[in-house]
Amino acid sequence: MSDVRTAIDALKAGRTVQVGGLAVAAVETGRDSAGALLISGERAAALGLAQAREAADPHRPVLIERTPWLDGAAVRRLVDPSHDFSRGPVGPLQALPLQAPADATAAIVLARLAGLMPALWIGRAEEAATAVASGLVLAARRRTAVTLAARARLPINGVDGDTQIAVFRAVEDGSEHPAVIVGAPGGTAPLVRLHSECLTGDVFGSLKCDCGPQLKAALQLIAAEGTGVLVYLRDEGRGIGLANKIRAYQLQDRGLDTVDANRRLGFADDERDYALAAAMLRSLGLAEVRLLTNNPAKVRGLEEAGIRVVERVAHHMPANPHNADYLATKRVKSGHLD
Repeated sequence: MSDVRTAIDALKAGRTVQVGGLAVAAVETGRDSAGALLISGERAAALGLAQAREAADPHRPVLIERTPWLDGAAVRRLVDPSHDFSRGPVGPLQALPLQAPADATAAIVLARLAGLMPALWIGRAEEAATAVASGLVLAARRRTAVTLAARARLPINGVDGDTQIAVFRAVEDGSEHPAVIVGAPGGTAPLVRLHSECLTGDVFGSLKCDCGPQLKAALQLIAAEGTGVLVYLRDEGRGIGLANKIRAYQLQDRGLDTVDANRRLGFADDERDYALAAAMLRSLGLAEVRLLTNNPAKVRGLEEAGIRVVERVAHHMPANPHNADYLATKRVKSGHLD
C-alpha cells in the first residue's frame, strides 16, 4: 500500500497524520487537539476571511487561531456549511501566517483525497499514527501512472459485442479505476468516453444530474461503433467524494447552484484531473481518440497528458425538471459545450 493511501486511511479513521512537518487530524473524524485550525482557502472565502491579508488567496490554505469561544463544537459548526444559513455572523476569527505553506497545502489535498471536509486540527508530531511526504501527497493530486490490476470478459446488458473490463491501479495513491473495453480498439482513433463515478445517478437513477443516462448512452454509442473504451474514473462529485457531494446537494436545496455549493464547502468547482485517464488509455495502447463529451476540460486534460483528441463528439441528454438548472449552470459557469 502506498504511503499516501496509508495516510488517507488514517485520516478517515480519525487518526493524526504527519504531512511533511505538519501533524494534522480531520475535524470531521478526528479528536480536537486544541491546536490551530487549518481550512481551505475556498472555505475561508465563504466565511468572509478573504478580507484578512493572510486569507486573501482562495487557493491557499488558511490557519485560524483558536480562541476561548472557538471550542470543538464551535469549530465543527464553523466548517460545516449546512450551518451557514441558520446562524449569525461568526467571529472574531484571526488568520495566522502559514509557517509551512507547502505542508499546509498538502494536508488540505490529503483531506480532499480522503473525501473529507477540508478542515484539519493541527496536532503534535508525537501523536501521529503515520507520516507522508508533502511531495507525495501533492503528486497524488495529479495521478500520472497506472498498473493493470485485472482484466476479464464482462457481458453487459443492452450492449452488443465483445466487452471486457480492465481495472487499473494508480501508482500515486493506490486508487482503482475500471475501463470497459468494447471490441479491440486500435488503429483508427476509437470512440472514448471519460465518465466520472456518480453513485446517485449511475446506480440509483437520480434525476438531479444526467450522469446515469450519459453512462448508458455512451456504452451503447461505443458498441454501435463496434469498438471503443469507457473510462470510469472514481471521482465522485467532480472529485470531492460522496459525502461532500451529498452536502453540496443540501446546499443546492437552499438555493445554491452546483458550482457555488462546491465552493462554499471549501472546494474548487471541479477538482478532477484527467492525467489518470490518459495513463489508462496509454496502457491500452491508445495514443489518439475521438472523445465523447461536452466538457472542454476533458479535451484539454487528455491533450495536456499526451493523448491526441482528433474529434470531440457531443453527448447531450434531455433535461428534466430536476436537472435543468444544473445543466444550465454547467454551460454558463463550467463552459460545457452544446
